Amino acid sequence: MKYKYPENIDQSPKRRKANDNPYEIFAVGINTDHPHFFVRFTDGTGEHRCLEITAELFQALNEFELRGLSFLNEVDNHYEQSELTEASLHERAADHQKSVEETVLQHLQSERLHSAIAQLPEVQRRRLVLCYFGNYTYEQIGEMGEKSLGIFS
Repeated sequence: MKYKYPENIDQSPKRRKANDNPYEIFAVGINTDHPHFFVRFTDGTGEHRCLEITAELFQALNEFELRGLSFLNEVDNHYEQSELTEASLHERAADHQKSVEETVLQHLQSERLHSAIAQLPEVQRRRLVLCYFGNYTYEQIGEMGEKSLGIFS
């Protein structure tokens, strides 16, 4: 005998569910004195079933779905914030080895930088070295120039 599904199902919030969730819960007449609660599922033989359940069981299944949804959202947020790809894992590696190209490029850039610094006038070269390599502020470098005779003259 085929079960007749209830009509006029109350609108319930549409929820995302886990792919392995085998059932759906819904209510009829939720705003009346005698609401009815149902669970709909497909049994092991492939038959669609719809059973009326108690309010307590409906509430328990509803809370279970909400906890499951909360867990799915937490998992999604975790995956969004921890992009686990080969490239990102390689970048995060503690012993990051540079490629030959990166090493040669860095060496060439370093040689060009030192060559350019060497071509600066003596005063500018001293100021640049103190600022960028000595981590002194402009004010500290200015005070050094006033106090130390000949450093910037």
